[in-house]
Amino acid sequence: MTHRERIDAAVRGERPDRVPVALWRHFPEDDRRAEKLAQAHIAFYRAYDPDLLKVTPASGYYGDDWGLRAGYKPNREGTRTYGERPIKKASDWERLKHLDVSQGAHGREVHAIRLVAEAVGREVPVLETVFSPLSVARTLAGEQATVRYLREDPEALHNGLAMIADVTAEFVHAVIAAGADGIFFSTQMATTALMTAEEYEEFGRPYDLRILDAVDGGLVFLHSSATTRCRSSTGTPARPRRRSPRPARACPRVSRAGSARGTPWPRPRLRRWPRRCAARSPTPAAAVTS
Repeated sequence: MTHRERIDAAVRGERPDRVPVALWRHFPEDDRRAEKLAQAHIAFYRAYDPDLLKVTPASGYYGDDWGLRAGYKPNREGTRTYGERPIKKASDWERLKHLDVSQGAHGREVHAIRLVAEAVGREVPVLETVFSPLSVARTLAGEQATVRYLREDPEALHNGLAMIADVTAEFVHAVIAAGADGIFFSTQMATTALMTAEEYEEFGRPYDLRILDAVDGGLVFLHSSATTRCRSSTGTPARPRRRSPRPARACPRVSRAGSARGTPWPRPRLRRWPRRCAARSPTPAAAVTS
């Protein structure tokens, strides 16, 4: 099987010729420019030959155009250290401006996806890394501050989440138009360690669905970095009201660092997101990676 055939079989719940495997990493400094970021991912793909290629931008890239200040300090993950955050008080949520996703950091990532897809997209599915609106809010304000706004200034946070969701959905449309097959959707706040399931139903799920529906038939790789997840953190299932036989098989469980190991995995965690899914089914999904 080719990479695409293998991923398509796994998405359909069929048994591929072998377990699909994917690895990814950050490319600090290279991720400052679209051309260098694309070159780094193309070289990584040629070296390791994964079954899907997750394009990994600079950590917190989505916050740069809203005024996030971040820089690199040596660390094993290759992520950035956040300095000044743009949300310092509740009223700042309403000041978030609508962004042109063809410009700035978002535009850089769209360009990088286009370059990667043009180079290797015929061989391997290419996914853009996208974060849930509540995860974006976490970066813009800080984790504990976001939880505080959620409970003390819910209207202000909703205003911010609505703007974040609008911009992120437009970004998803843009990267798919540029050649991405779908998104690697990361959520960092869907955990009962931070909020109740009811709170996530209000502040997480509706905005998540707006992003997932923007994929409109593309691939969605759901990643949760939480260890104790809110039950409905993923919104709706990738194939609502359809249940096909899924034989037990060894499939990859992808770790936070992106390495894969064979484990029993009866449900595919890489799915093709259906068109207008949010309007059809309110049933929570169970497929996530940690």
